[in-house]
Amino acid sequence: MKTLILGLGDPILSDDGVGFRVAGELRGRLSQQEVSVMETSMAGLSLLDLLAGYDRAIIIDAIQTVGGKAGQIYRLDSEVLDVTQHAASAHNVNLATALELGNKLGLALPQQIVIFAIEVADVCTFSEECTPEVTRAIPACVEMIIQELNGDTNT
Repeated sequence: MKTLILGLGDPILSDDGVGFRVAGELRGRLSQQEVSVMETSMAGLSLLDLLAGYDRAIIIDAIQTVGGKAGQIYRLDSEVLDVTQHAASAHNVNLATALELGNKLGLALPQQIVIFAIEVADVCTFSEECTPEVTRAIPACVEMIIQELNGDTNT
């Protein structure tokens, strides 16, 4: 199964770079030929070009929830995105809306998309380092994704 691991975020905004850091750790550990690892700061419609042609995508990104604890890792299936579709303008297209548009256009998008979201504390400070809580979550997220790749989704 041709798989894309995609780390999202901004690597110079502290915890927002956690997707980049997890993807970078995975790149050094994976030897499977069917797995590609990428990092990007792109979002919305721009992601369609990266996702096209893969059977499965594992997306890693920062998340901030009400009452969330920094460093907590969430494994989300793409079905959770269905309730978030909106597009106030072409510049404000979220992942769910982009995927729906890509499917309607007949793009060869992944049939399986899993998101690993890490609860973050600071996405505003210019820094190439994550906060301590988020830094401690990186190895755990890497292991969860390796388990996902090996077919063990009891994470």
